[in-house]
Amino acid sequence: MPKSSPTLPKSGFFGVVKPSGPSSMAVINDVKLLVARSKLFVDADKLEKSKGKKVSLRGKNDVKIGQGGTLDPLADGVLVIGIGKATKKLSQFLECVKEYRTTCLLGCETDSYDSDGARVRLAPWRHVTREQVENALDKFRGEILQTPPIFSALKMDGRPLYEYARKGIPLPRPIEPRKTTVYSLELTEWKDTHDFRWPAKAFSAEEKQAMATALQGADGETDALRDAEEAPADDEMPTAFVLKMRVSSGTYVRSIVHDLAHELGSAGHVVTLCRSRQGRFTLETSDEGDRECIPWTVFERAAADRGEVGEDGWHAWEREVLERLEVVE
Repeated sequence: MPKSSPTLPKSGFFGVVKPSGPSSMAVINDVKLLVARSKLFVDADKLEKSKGKKVSLRGKNDVKIGQGGTLDPLADGVLVIGIGKATKKLSQFLECVKEYRTTCLLGCETDSYDSDGARVRLAPWRHVTREQVENALDKFRGEILQTPPIFSALKMDGRPLYEYARKGIPLPRPIEPRKTTVYSLELTEWKDTHDFRWPAKAFSAEEKQAMATALQGADGETDALRDAEEAPADDEMPTAFVLKMRVSSGTYVRSIVHDLAHELGSAGHVVTLCRSRQGRFTLETSDEGDRECIPWTVFERAAADRGEVGEDGWHAWEREVLERLEVVE
């Protein structure tokens, strides 16, 4: 682990606990507004020259900032941030082991495989038991092949997959499955009661036809787009359960939930997703070398009011970062 340096400004990594809702880029931009005016990360002379000037979120700044692996807006949890020289070493967090907790809601499939999307298909769910889920998990442990969602930003012949699906352009070939490793996968909670509901927004007939056309171009299963279940009664809750997993880089948690639901003879989508570990950065330290992440409320308070500088010469948020900063020389 890099040794700490008494000199300023510093470069390094720290983890923040991203909340569900904002994009990863929005979180980075909020942090950037703070670090770009902090003596912790910017040379004193440059800070003096920048007084009264706005921090540019797109242009050149006196501080470099980046993240080590984006999270969807729906997701919360560990987001690793690199400052200064550390931005050149962020790639290590793209290839590291990650841990997630996710909640699957059965009976409904969405275009994005999560609750931010629109309903594509309904399917039976009442037959699924906890024992069936636990037995089905064996097929998703170890080295597996995953097919990325058609509604993803992955490109085929220079065009994002979601563009084929939305515009009804036949895929030139099947989406290539990817190898990934699921080191551990367990069912941790069976939710008898919950507040989750299927998305209100549903695919129109035109949108379903566009998606079917795209899939036909690659011999896809267009029959899978047909509803096979009525919506639940107002007081009925479709089955939900929580999975905990430890996976290799490049694993689509949403695809595991989607494929598992199919294995159960149902449909399903992600309603909560938390990244609890990214490499050595974690929500709960348990092993030597683990680094605890900073709660997002620390940055929210600082953005609203940086407060007074303490006797040690630091604002409260800077003190929190200093305590958890992994310095890079």
